[in-house]
Amino acid sequence: MKKSIIAFCFTALVAVSAQAGNPDRAGSAGASQILINPWARNASLANSGMASVRGIESSFANVAGLAFVNNTELVFSNNQYLVGTGISINSLGFGKRLGEGGGVLGISVNHMKLGDLPITETALPEGGIGSFSPVFTNIGVSYAKSFSKSIYGGITVRLISEAIYNVRAQGVAFDAGIRYVTGPEDRLRFGISLRNVGPPMRYRGDGLSQDATVSTGSGNTTTLNMDMRSEKFELPAMVNVGFAYDFFLNEKSKLTANAQFTSNSYTRDQFSVGAEYALNQRFFLRAGYQYETNVSDSELRTTVFTGPAAGFTVQLPAGKNGSMIGFDYGYRLTNPFGGVHSMGVHVDI
Repeated sequence: MKKSIIAFCFTALVAVSAQAGNPDRAGSAGASQILINPWARNASLANSGMASVRGIESSFANVAGLAFVNNTELVFSNNQYLVGTGISINSLGFGKRLGEGGGVLGISVNHMKLGDLPITETALPEGGIGSFSPVFTNIGVSYAKSFSKSIYGGITVRLISEAIYNVRAQGVAFDAGIRYVTGPEDRLRFGISLRNVGPPMRYRGDGLSQDATVSTGSGNTTTLNMDMRSEKFELPAMVNVGFAYDFFLNEKSKLTANAQFTSNSYTRDQFSVGAEYALNQRFFLRAGYQYETNVSDSELRTTVFTGPAAGFTVQLPAGKNGSMIGFDYGYRLTNPFGGVHSMGVHVDI
């Protein structure tokens, strides 16, 4: 399995990077909901923590980090996405180690609600006939394993669904990741992950059908229901490459530096840096910055995110067996709108 994952990642790295960052392809992929990081801890690092993130949050950045779950982990997160738009994202993740020497199984569910929108028709362009709520959902099933004291790997199968009341698109995407740990006290970590690789998706449903009146000859007509097929769209594939290094400041605190390069197939490439300060494994303070071409130019940038991100975690013991419960918060600055607030609760048993 280790050889298969490594071969899969590096083969895909070449394939995806060959067409990555091409502005001519921008906007031609769909299912962009799977590009949104729903987890507060990595989001507050501006998505730079793919080489250091652990637990179920790894299912977004680099699934190899799931292998670091000690026993059981449960995470809930709520995102107020682009404050002012009424968009919210609720996420639930669960990770469980499968016995001694076994791997870790993880399940994550992300549900995105875009609010109620008025139904309009050709004859009623102003609406007044009810409303509908688009629902975007993706469910990931992950498995990660330690292959040695230095090499960790994993894979995710993600089911994707986008739907309104009369049109739906469904698809499947695959993620894979590797993490390599080395140096004294495992201070240095490298990671590579491939995300969102899968067959094209297509919208189907009654909303794409239309009644048409056709002539049958001799002045007679009949009404037929015609089904219009939508065009297929690709998934937003990407490759992440990153590293992290721990600086031990004293016996109770450390500083972790993170850096990541993201090679996108359908948007501009991105560079991210971030730092996490940990005090006594009870309090964590994070900050990060994500850069892409023209990110500081309000007229030329192609992303709503302007770069900076920050957040923190407070966690406390929840039992005598080493269980912990913590609160996570992250914020990413955007323009326009009022940014993205990510709030979560995680429990380690």
